[in-house]
Amino acid sequence: MHDPDGVRLQKVLAQAGLGSRRACEELVSSGRVTVDGQVVVELGVRVDPTKAVLHVDGMRVQLDTSLVTIALNKPLGVVSTMHDPEGRPSLAQLVADREERLFHIGRLDAESEGLILLTNDGELANRLAHPRHGVPKTYLADVEGRVPANLAARLKRGIELDDGPAAVDEFRVVQTTPQASLVEVVIHEGRNRIVRRLMEQAGHPVTRLVRTKVGPIRLGDLRPGRNRVLSRTEVGSLMASVGM
Repeated sequence: MHDPDGVRLQKVLAQAGLGSRRACEELVSSGRVTVDGQVVVELGVRVDPTKAVLHVDGMRVQLDTSLVTIALNKPLGVVSTMHDPEGRPSLAQLVADREERLFHIGRLDAESEGLILLTNDGELANRLAHPRHGVPKTYLADVEGRVPANLAARLKRGIELDDGPAAVDEFRVVQTTPQASLVEVVIHEGRNRIVRRLMEQAGHPVTRLVRTKVGPIRLGDLRPGRNRVLSRTEVGSLMASVGM
């Protein structure tokens, strides 16, 4: 892993925002850093920042400062494309101030709201979108009617849809009235309008749907239409969730 023409490991870590040079030396000395999968404890190791894969405490360190990943709270009525031939409001209009050429990861239908990620990191986007990684997504849904106690077990077992069976990973009732319920749904399926179709098939059509979480990334208090750049820690956790 040592590259005689490279940069000292602790300097690379410091430049990546992991702390002062001294703090990064301590990270290395305590065995918390790996380079290309191997634990490094020697301070003299040099690496090529453009090629080396670094992890600290198992979390990937993004060394390419040109790469950015953004969390966006998609408002109602905005389509999940960077350009819409029909002239409807699109994601591009909400990130028009960004210089990077961004593309969205996954979709939310126009009637749904909440968290959607945009990035210029192709490898990260491909992994997050690939079904094999099964990245869970969390939704809050207002649905019609009082949800029965046995619905969670039914949804976890799976419900037959017109394009095959689908199941949720987690389901809980947040609050309920005789006329409506607020439920939380966690699902890793990526099929179109999957939460809406599941709940409608279960007899409780969705009246409002908000995605609150993608993998380890939370929507938090981000206001509709606003976006924020993910921190290095958040990007690291996102990369770790897809085996990077």
